Amino acid sequence: MKQYAAYAQLIEHRQRLSHHSICELFEQQPDRFERYSLQATGWTLDYSKNRLDDQALATLLGLAEQTGVLSLRDAMFGGQPINHTEQRPALHTALRSQHTAPLEVDGQDIRPLIREAQQRMQRLCEQVHNGLWLGHSGKPIRNVVNIGIGGSFLGPLVVMQGLQNFQHPDVNVHFIANIDPADMLVTLNQLDPETTLFIIASKSFGTQETTRNAEACRKWLQNHGVTTPDLAKHFMAITSNIDKAVEFGIAADNILPMWDWVGGRYSLWSTIGLPIALGIGYDRFEQLLKGARSMDLHFCEAPLEQNMPVLLGMLGIWYQNFWHARSHGLLCYSYHLRSFVDHIQQLDMESNGKNVNRLGTALDYRSGAIIWGGEGCNGQHAYHQLLHQGNQLTPVDFIVPLRSHSPEHQPQHGILVANAFSQSQALMQGKSSLQITDELQAQGLDDAAIEALLPHKIIPGNRPSNSLITEQLTPFSLGALLALYEHKVFVQAAVWGINPFDQWGVELGKQLSDTLLDRLQHPEALADQDSSTNGLIRLYKSALDG
Repeated sequence: MKQYAAYAQLIEHRQRLSHHSICELFEQQPDRFERYSLQATGWTLDYSKNRLDDQALATLLGLAEQTGVLSLRDAMFGGQPINHTEQRPALHTALRSQHTAPLEVDGQDIRPLIREAQQRMQRLCEQVHNGLWLGHSGKPIRNVVNIGIGGSFLGPLVVMQGLQNFQHPDVNVHFIANIDPADMLVTLNQLDPETTLFIIASKSFGTQETTRNAEACRKWLQNHGVTTPDLAKHFMAITSNIDKAVEFGIAADNILPMWDWVGGRYSLWSTIGLPIALGIGYDRFEQLLKGARSMDLHFCEAPLEQNMPVLLGMLGIWYQNFWHARSHGLLCYSYHLRSFVDHIQQLDMESNGKNVNRLGTALDYRSGAIIWGGEGCNGQHAYHQLLHQGNQLTPVDFIVPLRSHSPEHQPQHGILVANAFSQSQALMQGKSSLQITDELQAQGLDDAAIEALLPHKIIPGNRPSNSLITEQLTPFSLGALLALYEHKVFVQAAVWGINPFDQWGVELGKQLSDTLLDRLQHPEALADQDSSTNGLIRLYKSALDG
């Protein structure tokens, strides 16, 4: 990235703009909101409250061009193997496309495969929703439990929570992800085994957390009288390892395919989205895909200066690489988006947490922000303190639906929206020593008391934020929002020159876990690890012996 002309120019812009506050930029440009906002796919992006002017923005977009964002985007949508370390394309966008022209992977057109899988999903939904899928005792399925982790959990979870108001009246969707048995037991204790269908979501059918939880759920069913032949009535699988799924006891007709060209953190659009379709209905799942497809088209067709994913991505580059921000906050003013941050954490940090470029050369600049955040007003009574008065720059996105799904509660929802808007304004404006002095004098404090208290009450302001606004959270708008952040992450990866579609760091932990599990389970196992790990193993064995 540093070799491009725009990089040096952006350093100069950063130095120039460091002498100007965001409020001063608004004074210079009274029409700043109109200049620095746009609408697309049911969302409005207001990025006017940024330390940015026309020159800096043009240079940022120039950096996007110079680093090949557009050509890499076209390569991704065209099915080229841009995940070069695994020699795979990244074709999650094909799952929501309506194009009919052949799209080949390893010589096979994947369009028919996608359509066939979607048709099977639709038929399964019809069976369950019409009460035709029966458990071992003849009762219809009413509870669906998704057993998966990572993208096989976080994506479906954020959608199911986000679209709670669209939930099918006869189906409840639950999730088991954590290997901690407490997670599983809390869920199972709510369920009737006669009316429960488990979906095992694992591409390899070998992920430790998922397979162990699936085995425990199978045992739970057997303990409640489900015979081995009848287990097939209570299990489905989404996997590429059909043989292992059949060996587990799942009927071949109950297995949906997974493909290597869909990464886990992008998989909610695939058959991994089955619990979503079961939970909200297949027609609404199609609306989710339609919203994402709308954002795909916008990303491909809009010019850079009006391209929402490009603008969000380049603003992140601006603060991380030129203003030395270390993290990025997502502040969701919607209870239904309470798991959104968890999903975007995986999407962003697993994709862009890399220290070498596509050629394997060590980066001499930072890539991958720490993503954090939370819901609504709760954060205002917690981490917003650091945002307002901390001594590090932390850009944030406010995500705000304007309308509640409960018209009678719209006045209360209006309070929520007012809080979001006021926090964005307060981060920009802050509170000056003059304002605080006037307030304290009005309270009757003398000069000495004011002088002692003043530095503690000053709020610097000049803190940047974006606002993403939609009228109401719907399947379409949520699909567009999720695709927006997917493409934002892709844009940043392109500029940093990294591969966002592999995750070798995740694989290392899995490999070491298998070795350590053997040491924990066998008293005679060698203590051949480092002294810290050996000490921890001894503590575990001692706890069991005691």
